[in-house]
Amino acid sequence: MGVGSTFRKEEMWVEELLPFIQEVGFPVVVTFYLLHRIESKLDSVIDSIQMLPHTMKASPPLETKKNIS
Repeated sequence: MGVGSTFRKEEMWVEELLPFIQEVGFPVVVTFYLLHRIESKLDSVIDSIQMLPHTMKASPPLETKKNIS
């Protein structure tokens, strides 16, 4: 795949994007783009939260220090 074909794909993507921006508005398009970018990060956070109970069971309890007044 050459540079020319990559440029054509990007050009086609922009040609499809411009009518969408005109139809729904620039802020909506930016919001969709940002949501798409953070989707994988959110999946990682969800996986970490779901693994938390298993991780807490596997680790030894921490000793708590008594507060001496």
